[in-house]
Amino acid sequence: MSRILIIEDDKSIAELERDYLELNGFEVTICEDGTKGLEEALGGGYDMILLDLMLPGSDGFDICRKVREKQNTPIIIVSAKHEDIDKIRGLGLGADDYMTKPFSPGEMVARVRAHLNRYERLIGSGKNEIIEIRGLKIDRTARKVWVNGEEKNLTAREFDLLAFLAANPNHVYSRDELFREIWGMESVGDIATVTVHIKKIREKVELNSAKPQYIETIWGVGYRFKV
Repeated sequence: MSRILIIEDDKSIAELERDYLELNGFEVTICEDGTKGLEEALGGGYDMILLDLMLPGSDGFDICRKVREKQNTPIIIVSAKHEDIDKIRGLGLGADDYMTKPFSPGEMVARVRAHLNRYERLIGSGKNEIIEIRGLKIDRTARKVWVNGEEKNLTAREFDLLAFLAANPNHVYSRDELFREIWGMESVGDIATVTVHIKKIREKVELNSAKPQYIETIWGVGYRFKV
């Protein structure tokens, strides 16, 4: 049984999330304080974290950043903050998805299942494969990336997206196709997430992110990895 941690200070929302998740077979723990939630997230061995942003103690952005420094547990931000800048910041810190309140409980469960299934497939694949292209080295087993010998720190989704594109060079993928491949969902989620992650990857692996040598934008179509 997958274990879900909810870090949410609005008791009614936390209990709604818990009830729907438990009805779908998940084991759920609720933390209403950011500081305690961070401690629980780092030490509780959870399979998924649902994270609010506005919290007493540590805020959601800080929790997301600190969790990502230690582990790749999927994180879905669930927040009343719906401005694009908050979504970009949350995804940039390593969150896997962003839902705005009010939300459909059914959609929430669908997203949780999709991210868990995707994560389980990735960690269970066990492929011993290294991709090396023009100074870029991707170790798909160790989930590490180097550029000209310098290791780069990518979030779980950034790594998944980069590795997928590099493993399928010169193929142009639309944002919808990449969203389905990496996030494992068709009808839920915001495909702008793909654009945000491509931007963050370029900032980390390209010598000049304005003139990328690895991930090329095909205007009006999508992206491809150049070889």
